[in-house]
Amino acid sequence: MQKKLTITIDEEIYEGLYQIIGPRRISGFIQELVRPYVISPDLDAAYAAMAADESREAEAWEWAEATVGDVANEAG
Repeated sequence: MQKKLTITIDEEIYEGLYQIIGPRRISGFIQELVRPYVISPDLDAAYAAMAADESREAEAWEWAEATVGDVANEAG
């Protein structure tokens, strides 16, 4: 579902958008610019996909095991 939004911008910015982006494409352009700032990614799905990657998980496990010894040698 789409919602209509009225915004106020500087005339110079509007003219630039109109000339460069095009009169019927401004809304889509602005929407794609704003989307990453207001829509959270589905982190659960991303983490599940990462966990399903067995070679990545094996590499992460090796790295974690290799660094455990580093912590034991740290001066407290």
